[in-house]
Amino acid sequence: MQKQIIEEFLPRYGYGAEVLYIGDTSDKYLFIQKERLLQLRFFEIGHEELPDIIAYSKEKNWLYLIEAVHSSGAIDEIRLMQLASLTKQCTADIIYVTAFLNRKTFRKFIQDIAWETEVWIADSPDHLIHFNGDKFLGPYG
Repeated sequence: MQKQIIEEFLPRYGYGAEVLYIGDTSDKYLFIQKERLLQLRFFEIGHEELPDIIAYSKEKNWLYLIEAVHSSGAIDEIRLMQLASLTKQCTADIIYVTAFLNRKTFRKFIQDIAWETEVWIADSPDHLIHFNGDKFLGPYG
């Protein structure tokens, strides 16, 4: 799933984003650009609350926090509050994305998805599901 996010989602919606972190439940630190995250004033890297992928678009000054549902749950209201609290000192605007392999998996989690987040489904890579009405793919606040 992480491979699809990096190869399919980020080229479409990442505005030239560079991957700064990749991890999952079995290996929290598959790839990490610790210095770059520190420059953005991202929270302590050793923290257990890291999402599966973190990517940064210099063009937009957006930091993408992406959860791949196969390795963890969707970004629900509690997870959104946790991540927002942990990133309050970050100098980039935060984009929250939950990624699913397919619609069948998405349907199992739809009631849990937090408002002001995005959903991307790998088997329909050209589309996003936006969980709010006033903005499309952008930071809130």
